Amino acid sequence: MKEQNYSRAIEELEKIVTEIESEDISVDELSAKVKRAADLIRICKTVLYKTEEEVNAVLKDMREEQPMEE
Repeated sequence: MKEQNYSRAIEELEKIVTEIESEDISVDELSAKVKRAADLIRICKTVLYKTEEEVNAVLKDMREEQPMEE
């Protein structure tokens, strides 16, 4: 599977939710849509966790660079 970015995954997930809420899909399509939504949620969670780790690493580096106050 081609790696998706967070924005595209959210956009597709919102489309799926709208289709489900508006009942524009058949029962036959529902299972596939729910499975795809689960995949998209996993993609988003992975990106968010990775981003959180990166931000925390930057903040840690910034704290370590500050001179100690006496």
